Formats: sequence, C-alpha cells, structure tokens
Amino acid sequence: MKRVAIITGASRGLGLALATGLSEAGWRLVVDARTPADLTAAAEWIGGDVVAVPGDVRDPAHRAALLGHGADLLVNNAGILGPSPRPRLASYPLDELREVYEVNVLAPLALTQLALPVLRSRAGAVVNVTSDAAVEPYEGWGGYGSAKAAVEQASAVLAAEEPAVRVWWVDPGDLRTRMHQEAFPGEDIGDRPLPEAVVPAFRHLVTSRPPSGRVRLADLTVPA
Repeated sequence: MKRVAIITGASRGLGLALATGLSEAGWRLVVDARTPADLTAAAEWIGGDVVAVPGDVRDPAHRAALLGHGADLLVNNAGILGPSPRPRLASYPLDELREVYEVNVLAPLALTQLALPVLRSRAGAVVNVTSDAAVEPYEGWGGYGSAKAAVEQASAVLAAEEPAVRVWWVDPGDLRTRMHQEAFPGEDIGDRPLPEAVVPAFRHLVTSRPPSGRVRLADLTVPA
C-alpha cells in the first residue's frame, strides 16, 4: 500500500517541490492551495498518484476533505508572510497580524488535531515548516517570526504529548520563492537556492525517521 502524504500550500514554491519529490519516491499525494487553477496546474506538474483538493486551511470543511484520503505524513507548509514591506511591531496592523496567526499557527494546529487519530494508528509523522525567523530577532520579522515561534513551541509540546507520532519542525533555509521575494521587495534574491535543492534532505528525513525535534535541512547528511 502506498504511503499517503498531505502537503498544504503545494501549488508553488517549497510545497510544490516537496510534493514532487515525494511523488517521485512513490508516495500518494494529497495537495491543497487556495486557487483551483494554480492547484490543477501543480498537480499536473507533480504527476503520479496525486489528489488535488482546493481550499483554505482555515476552513473546517476543507480540512476534513483533506483527511478523507488518509495520511501517513502531514506537511503543514501553507502560510503567509503578512504585510510587505514588513512593518515594525510598533506599527503592525493588528487585523493583519491576527490573519498571520490564523493561517500560520491555528490552521495547521487544527489540521493536525484532525489528523492525529490516523497518524497514531499508522505511526505517522507531522512536519511543520518553520524558519530561522522563529529563533532569531530580525528587525521587521516580528509578525511572521513570532507566529513561527509559536509553531515551534506547539510542535515541541506535541512531540512530548504524542510519542507514537514523529513531529519535526523543519527550517528549510532561505529559498528562492515568491514569499521570500515578497519579504524583500525590489531586491534580487537570485543567490538563494531553488526549493528543489532541499528535497533530497527532506526525503531523507521522512524515510530515516529520526526522533522528533527541530531540523535544519541544511544540516542533514544525505547518503549518496
């Protein structure tokens, strides 16, 4: 039986790269994104055994639809940066900060809660995509960074509470994605690696299944 991976935010960037990499490794993919046309194009690109479920991870009905296909691995990748240019905390619009927390913290936790029964039964795993902005006080990153810090702490507690499930909070590093470009409007980010560069390390993570914990993909040694 094929292993099933749910990957949110898979229509572009890191999510698309991870989904494609797992599909090539023989996984069945369940992917989502908010824009149906973008998700359809992504599913065609991913190829293999892939189910596209368009919707917003904040929507309970959408989360239930994702879990309707089972899961051995849940990758909470969907997220938003927030306002760009990035405001300082002293002037951060609270309505927009609330949305950053809803998308980056509450929605993935809600999806994880829904997935836990099947993940426990299959000795499955959760990957929460995080960032170095969760642990470093970069100026202008108070909104996104504090949301990712909340994700990291929630992941650590989840790992302590769910010994039957692997929980990894994964820092992929700076990558050449649209979100990263939004964080640096007008700047050239061409020196950052493409998301595909971290796929071998990610696949090694989910197949070698180290103990739960924080993982920097750049630190993983991938067998030749």
